[in-house]
Amino acid sequence: MTMTTAPPPITEIETFGVERIPDADRTARPFDLFRVSFGGANTFATCVLGAFPILFGLSFWQGLAATVLGLVTGALILAPLAVFGPLNGTNNAVSSSAHLGVHGRVVGSFLSLLTAIAFFSISVWSSGDALVGGAARLAGLPRTALAYGIAYAIFAGLVLVVCVYGFRFMLFVNKIAVAGASLLFVLGVFAFAGDFDAAYPGTFASAGDPLFWPSFIGAALIVLSNPVSFGAFLGDWSRYIPADTPRRRVMGAAFLAQAATILPFGFGLATASVIAVKAAPYMDAAAPNYVGGLLAVSPGWYFLPVCLIALIGGMSTGTTSLYGTGLDFSSVFPRFSRVQATVLIGALSIVFIFLGRFALNLTQSISTFATLIITCTAPWMVIMMTGYLTRRGWYDPEALQVFNRRQRGGRYWFTHGWNWRGMAAWMVSAALAIAFTNIPGQFVGPLGGLAGGVDISLPLGLGVAAVLYLLLLTVFPEPRAVYGPGGPRFVRAADTPVPPIIGPGTATAEQPAPV
Repeated sequence: MTMTTAPPPITEIETFGVERIPDADRTARPFDLFRVSFGGANTFATCVLGAFPILFGLSFWQGLAATVLGLVTGALILAPLAVFGPLNGTNNAVSSSAHLGVHGRVVGSFLSLLTAIAFFSISVWSSGDALVGGAARLAGLPRTALAYGIAYAIFAGLVLVVCVYGFRFMLFVNKIAVAGASLLFVLGVFAFAGDFDAAYPGTFASAGDPLFWPSFIGAALIVLSNPVSFGAFLGDWSRYIPADTPRRRVMGAAFLAQAATILPFGFGLATASVIAVKAAPYMDAAAPNYVGGLLAVSPGWYFLPVCLIALIGGMSTGTTSLYGTGLDFSSVFPRFSRVQATVLIGALSIVFIFLGRFALNLTQSISTFATLIITCTAPWMVIMMTGYLTRRGWYDPEALQVFNRRQRGGRYWFTHGWNWRGMAAWMVSAALAIAFTNIPGQFVGPLGGLAGGVDISLPLGLGVAAVLYLLLLTVFPEPRAVYGPGGPRFVRAADTPVPPIIGPGTATAEQPAPV
């Protein structure tokens, strides 16, 4: 049994970066992982995704089937990414060194950085819009650029403060968010019970309509993208879970956290069907405005709960996104501490939020940008999982830290710090996935029309990544040393020598390591 110390108070600023968390400081539980993951998705942003089946013309029951399919599939893909944190005591980008190389791990850092900025922006915009809209209906506050700007600034500032304090404070916020937002969503059952009709028919006469299956699959993939978006961040939170925690419990927490988001997804789906009947212009596929439509059809007494959902849920999404951003930036540029990196990236993200909203009008295109990032992240996740299976879950924590310590060599040095097998599998699968992306009215890749209008980008990227990576590992075996005492699984190994770790803090012929 691993001995642990008492967890520090939430008001103590977290000092750990991406170095391996000492065993004594790992005081989190799988339930904490559940709270952070579920809290980060139990928001308005998820409700907006839940509205897409109705936007695509599906009936309520067809939309519910697409939602469940996408949610369960995405949760199954995501869950294995939770084990790297407890296993290696660091975030998933650093763990990816084992499969992409000491330098190749920057791919994971770059993907998580872009994902975090995109989702931080989405959370601030959607929550700020809901707050201003609710205040306008409740107190007659004018919907001016100044009002929106003040809402964005206050909201983003609060998120940045929580992220600077770190993991424990974030757990505290999510403890409130999980219970509070869930209660408010359940309260919505009573708010819309009189208007909701489960027999909402959608626009398709039957499943034989040529546009039905593209719409159904497209809706399921949009839902699936939400769990996948957490792939780069799970290690940020699960690294505080003790290494001896059963892996099935860690994966179960990650899976159940996403399964629980059927609550905000279902809320978005049901209310979108109400909006489509009572305020149809808000559900125009060319310019949808779910938040505006929700405020338009909500009874007066539910305006305050809507504002609270925006505040609580947006805080949760914003903190889970921005926390990982600062952590990853500090790993790529070790001269910055986690706090310094968080403040810097947070300030730059806030500048981007204001420019994107008021100067460049990026509020619509940022959703497309986030979708494309997730399309590139999914193959990276598959390479991580495939590598985990071939390594039998064995990793060398010291060799994973070579990049962060500005060292060279070790088990994961491969070719000048790059494992071209993993890099090639990721680049090919990500490029193919983008080429087959089909988001009507937003982005259609050069091969996006080959599947009859169906967006097959995510399934294609996932499948190609797994097959190609295994093929490359078989044809071009990795050094036997990367597999540990159990040897490889499914693939071959080569008796290739591994260069010793050299650089700051390591032993050399002239200078032995300190005792």
